[in-house]
Amino acid sequence: MESITINIRGIDIHFNRYNKGAKERIVFLHGFTGSTHTWDEVISFLPNTFDMLTIDLIGHGETSKPKDSARYAVEEQIADLHSLFQQLQWSNFTLVGYSMGGRLALSYANQYPIKGLILESSSPGLTDKKERLNRKQSDEQLADRILKEGLTSFVDFWEGIPLFHSQRQLTLEKQQLIRQERLAGSEIGLANSLRGFGTGVQPSYWNNLQEIVTPTFLITGELDEKFSKLAKKMEKYLPNVAHKEIRDVGHAIHVENPELFATIVEDIILKEDV
Repeated sequence: MESITINIRGIDIHFNRYNKGAKERIVFLHGFTGSTHTWDEVISFLPNTFDMLTIDLIGHGETSKPKDSARYAVEEQIADLHSLFQQLQWSNFTLVGYSMGGRLALSYANQYPIKGLILESSSPGLTDKKERLNRKQSDEQLADRILKEGLTSFVDFWEGIPLFHSQRQLTLEKQQLIRQERLAGSEIGLANSLRGFGTGVQPSYWNNLQEIVTPTFLITGELDEKFSKLAKKMEKYLPNVAHKEIRDVGHAIHVENPELFATIVEDIILKEDV
């Protein structure tokens, strides 16, 4: 594994690369409060025939955390990714995104051709104006709270939200690793991520779904009813789509059952080559 940092469009973007030069290419984008470490276990179960990038998104991990929240906007992040891929001379890859990273992956696929799109517990955004405004306001309040009360207080709160209740079934050791990853974040990075790229401020892509011809695979957890319902709705609009609901897991399938998640990703990649 190579740990690399490159200056892209005025910010430092950090990523890890595995099996450089291997035949298949995959890019992994983590969720809010995550980092490249989100994917460590999944990567360990994938074959060395895959050339893989795990990227720290803006405001997270070892990537820059600008003070201007406008720099976190989805259009900026799409441009960052595209510039990175151009610099690495990467094309014809499969893009895997979890939650917030899935929103970015979908946004990227709406603009640029890729080989395949794997969305884990992801959403195309919100269409209803009132719903968007409410979400924007709640994200602003949460951003203020992070800056005012600090990271530890925020992580205590974040671990308790219903979305992550199923993670209480994990071993204490694994729960501690997840907590450490969240605590390694930065107040300004997380606050600006919410302000610049929260679900309430990003464009809605619902009306664009029928134009995304890239083979798209939706993965959701049975215990995550909200995102399973969203995936079933997305299936009606995406022209080239499959949906897999995984039993006994919640929002973060790759954390709760990394081996199974890796197997699904591997199967998807190998089927794309048939």
